[in-house]
Amino acid sequence: MSRPLTARQQHVFDFIVKTMSEFGYPPTRAEIAKALGFRSPNAAEEHLRALERKGVIRIIRNTSRGIRLPNQEPQEVVDSSVAPLAAANHIESPPVGLPVIGEVAAGSPILAAEHIDRYCPLPAEYFTPKADYLLRVRGLSMKDIGILEGDLLAVHRTDRVRDGQIVVARLDDEVTVKRFKRQGHQVTLFAENPDFAPIEIDLRSQPLDIEGVGVGVIRGGNGQALG
Repeated sequence: MSRPLTARQQHVFDFIVKTMSEFGYPPTRAEIAKALGFRSPNAAEEHLRALERKGVIRIIRNTSRGIRLPNQEPQEVVDSSVAPLAAANHIESPPVGLPVIGEVAAGSPILAAEHIDRYCPLPAEYFTPKADYLLRVRGLSMKDIGILEGDLLAVHRTDRVRDGQIVVARLDDEVTVKRFKRQGHQVTLFAENPDFAPIEIDLRSQPLDIEGVGVGVIRGGNGQALG
């Protein structure tokens, strides 16, 4: 950090860290403005640029959640002693990057080999918490928060989720992406599109498996990562 933060900049930075810790992705400018009482998202943008100049965040341009902390920078380390040995012994190198999951067969594990279309050369640590796989999005049920048909959703594998998180859920052998809310035995999976009704699940009689939580989006599967 080249210069100390002002009190207001510290509030913005603390809110970014808190949001990423709770939800796994950074806030939008509008969310920052609302939480901290700014008049508009433009005011939040000015503080973000000041934080970037002071070296405490990195801004990814043209993305709504394009905020990264310095320790999220992707790093690639190549062990030069291993690569020639593998080549000399004709050992096939393991796939590098995050597996991209396409269609998921009923009843089979989401990371089964037959579900993996390819590998995306993006380090797991690029996302917070780290991503374990990328799931290709089908449909427009989450379009209002920018998760569109054909996008790749970065997913952190866990079955421990909190209200408000975007989850990958398995219902009757179908996998869906929705916003999670639980009240007692009742779980509601909300779409982010008014054309789709919420899915209501009674855990006493209906199975529900959480495959993970969304931690980022790659637009159109073309490698442009969004927060």
